[in-house]
Amino acid sequence: LSIGMNGFRALLKGAHNMDSHFRQSPLNENMPVMMALISIWHNGFFGATSQAVIPYSQRLSRFPAFLQQLSMESLGKAVNRQGQTLQLNSGEVIWGEAGSNSQHSFFQLLHQGSHFIPVDFIAIAADENTDKARGSQLHRQLLASCFSQSMALMQGRDLTQVRAELSDAGMQPSEVDNLAPHKVIAGNKPSNTLLLKALNPENLGSLIALYEHKVYVQSVILNINAFDQWGVELGKQLSSQVYRAMVEPDTHSDLDGSTQGLIDTLKRLQN
Repeated sequence: LSIGMNGFRALLKGAHNMDSHFRQSPLNENMPVMMALISIWHNGFFGATSQAVIPYSQRLSRFPAFLQQLSMESLGKAVNRQGQTLQLNSGEVIWGEAGSNSQHSFFQLLHQGSHFIPVDFIAIAADENTDKARGSQLHRQLLASCFSQSMALMQGRDLTQVRAELSDAGMQPSEVDNLAPHKVIAGNKPSNTLLLKALNPENLGSLIALYEHKVYVQSVILNINAFDQWGVELGKQLSSQVYRAMVEPDTHSDLDGSTQGLIDTLKRLQN
């Protein structure tokens, strides 16, 4: 409704372009297939239980939340299509935030924390700012931040480099010994960078379809049904029983003590 019918058709066109790429491209050049294999490799064999998605565009700030529903609902399964327990982890926790905000918050954990967390960066080549004179410079700075973060994740900084920098800055050897270990960054942290020419309906359609097909490929390789959601259904079923216990007296005999305790506390607070 907000972008008009032409914009919506452009969104569908972009999705169709990615559909065609997925259907026709050889596996070693197929973006959804390659991204799915990378995720299974990291999740199943390197112990990565989450993946960060960092768009360097404020207009894509809610895109990680969209991917949460797409990926975690589809791949959050513990058995395959035959009901057998999976031998690999299926699905990962998807999270993220716009890069201009997140690089000053959780990026510290990505760089120096003990968790193994792959990252997808999404950047826009074209300047989105209407003030081109000032906007172009700001946009280049934004892209430089994006590219430098992936570079830092990859390269890190070893103890020899840190000690040399601190010594060149005039720091005493004892101070270097104390500070240097804290500034070491391991590096060798994996990331993908998706660079869109511009953020428009057509490219957004391709981006959405890329992740949709990635999730589908993961489900095929893991042999799970990406389209059921019995875990969600259980919560819906139980909510009716809990609601009755909230509004009707003497209907809690089948509830566990923890849930009934919550309901009793709620009633006391509401009275």
